Amino acid sequence: MDFRTKVIISRPAFRIDHSTRMMLLGSCFSENIGNKLTENKFRVKINPFGIVYNPLSAATVVKRLLSQKNFNETDLVFHNHVYQSFLHHGSFSHPDKTKCLQNISDAFDNAAEFIAKTDVFLITFGTAYIYKLKSTGEVAANCHKFPADTFARERLTVEEIVKEWSEVIGTILAANPEARFIFTVSPIRHWKDGAHENQISKSILHLAIDRLREVFSSIISYFPAYEILLDELRDYRFFAEDMMHPSSTAIEYIWERFGETYFSKETAALNVEWQQIRRALNHRPLNENTESYRHFLHQTRQKLINFQADYPQINCEQEIKALIV
Repeated sequence: MDFRTKVIISRPAFRIDHSTRMMLLGSCFSENIGNKLTENKFRVKINPFGIVYNPLSAATVVKRLLSQKNFNETDLVFHNHVYQSFLHHGSFSHPDKTKCLQNISDAFDNAAEFIAKTDVFLITFGTAYIYKLKSTGEVAANCHKFPADTFARERLTVEEIVKEWSEVIGTILAANPEARFIFTVSPIRHWKDGAHENQISKSILHLAIDRLREVFSSIISYFPAYEILLDELRDYRFFAEDMMHPSSTAIEYIWERFGETYFSKETAALNVEWQQIRRALNHRPLNENTESYRHFLHQTRQKLINFQADYPQINCEQEIKALIV
């Protein structure tokens, strides 16, 4: 007997392999999958502005990158002894204005170059609620613990999300007709909104993505991360200690389902081969000053060289150079 209701996932019209360039944007789930892709040597760029939770801010990130308009001092605000940007995560904040701007600009330049070559965009919507600066009307991607009365809280409609993302997708396709999109809804509940309002918010996100799929049926795939965690796994043992975020076991399982959906058998086999090498790279012996360990390092380095020769689309130069034999 099978004591779970397994989520059936439709096979998309496209596949992802190690030559695919992917940009992942949005809520924490984009980070979870992005980290797994990175770990398995895929070509990815993850949240170049940091985590963003709402669809409008995610769209703003894409539009800003496509415009090639980098940031300057006028984009920064000073609060709680640090400089920061309302379009960026707090990880970019810094007490030194020059350092803050440099961090933002470096990430921007790198991502702006990458987005022009991106094959697949994975977008995770976290919440339909937005916070607008009362002074400018700008939607804040992150509020940076400013006083609550700095913002006006609003809930997006399905129509607003569809309009914004239809324009973004159209702009991307005009420059790159071969681009493809994966949309997900974050399974992480925004409990501060309240149980009922969180459900309304997630429902709006689901409906908006469904509407986008109707408009762009051949290029948009929906990956049901939300349904896998809340319907298939459906147990608090698959949640972290805060009872909101998925546990490492849940992330691993969702990653497996993601691979089943988007990877060919050849790509899946390549991942298995790489993970064997990766485990060897992460191995730490009790004593590094032994002949057996030096032999182990030599073998591992040779495996890396052979792996890169077999799969030239994967760059292992950093691992080869870092390996001391």
